[in-house]
Amino acid sequence: MILLRHGQSEFNLHFTATRRDPGIKDPKLTALGHDQAAQAAEALTAPGAAPPIRRIIASPYTRALQTAAPLAKKLGLPVLIQPLVRERYAFVCDVGSPRTQLRLDWPGLDLDHIDEVWWPAVEEPADQVESRAKLFRAEMSALADWENTVVVSHWGFILSMTGQSVTNGEWLRCDPTEAAPASISWKHP
Repeated sequence: MILLRHGQSEFNLHFTATRRDPGIKDPKLTALGHDQAAQAAEALTAPGAAPPIRRIIASPYTRALQTAAPLAKKLGLPVLIQPLVRERYAFVCDVGSPRTQLRLDWPGLDLDHIDEVWWPAVEEPADQVESRAKLFRAEMSALADWENTVVVSHWGFILSMTGQSVTNGEWLRCDPTEAAPASISWKHP
């Protein structure tokens, strides 16, 4: 499968410059973030890009949904919402939008399976993110066509899945049938 980190968000823009939490709940993508999402959609659907994408899974955070949208439009595929692939809850940006608000903002998405408040109430320890990644890895490895899946996620979740730190709009391939990384460095770039 392909793990795609969402494009640059308003949080990323400010945090990168100041290294302080700017206090933005469920931030949207910046103009650069939208460009990164469009570029990822183009690259992932370019002739010769293999294997073909047949499934798009995304975190319920707005920045992930906005990143998934151009890919979904280009391929004519629905975006499947999966809270397991959300970011580690550690900053104000990790307060999501309630399901009621997501329904208004994204009327075409199936949100029936998520709770009204689908993110944790308190900071999430790194080992809990790693446990979510392990569960998701098991779910994906049970699918015969996991290699045809793009997962639009976040820095911490992708780190837990692969042991690698990726930048906004960057993606990498991940084989869920392989063992999870033995050790992970949770130092945010």
